[in-house]
Amino acid sequence: MNIVCISDTHKQHARLRVPAGDVLVHAGDVSLRGTAAEIQDFLTWFAAQPHRHKVFIAGNHDFLFEQHPAQARAMIPEGVHYLEDSGVTLGGVRFWGSPVTPWFYDWAFNRREDEIRPHWALIPPNTDVLITHGPPLGVLDAVRPDHHQVGCPQLAQVLATRVAARLHVFGHIHESYGQRTQGALTSVNASVLDHRYKLLNPPVMISFDVPVPQFGANVSCL
Repeated sequence: MNIVCISDTHKQHARLRVPAGDVLVHAGDVSLRGTAAEIQDFLTWFAAQPHRHKVFIAGNHDFLFEQHPAQARAMIPEGVHYLEDSGVTLGGVRFWGSPVTPWFYDWAFNRREDEIRPHWALIPPNTDVLITHGPPLGVLDAVRPDHHQVGCPQLAQVLATRVAARLHVFGHIHESYGQRTQGALTSVNASVLDHRYKLLNPPVMISFDVPVPQFGANVSCL
């Protein structure tokens, strides 16, 4: 299974050159201000992509999904999977997604330390591909200019102790775009915009091989 990873398009999705693949994953911030018009424009583009499966979560800019969830969900086209503390199994691969991030100036889906733990507790231990908007602490989470790490420590703990995901896709911290493999887990910060909101970073392609019978998954980067 070829998984194409993107994040933080912020209304610039139409300018993005997306490679072919089996699954297209967007890790949130599809908009700038989270208006219905911005969300609709993204969804029309996203649904038209040729990938067999399309999966996305909201991000801290995507206010419509938090403030008017029924309206936002009614806009989602057939064939597009929106995950919000929920999962979907595609081709035998278990995906789970959550939009929440640590508190930062009261943006969408911001949660304080005592509020964020219940969200991470929902992640099934046997998740193959985890999609969150923000990174875990210490993994592709450094911000300019001092390279301070701003990822979520609670999420890092869950990944280290309870959830055996093989691929973790996120964004949010534009300047930490890239990928890293530690043990069995490959982490991808798929932010296509840099810290100045310029479209500079290409989508990340991951080859995700699922053995038969499905006792796990091996991840390799192309």
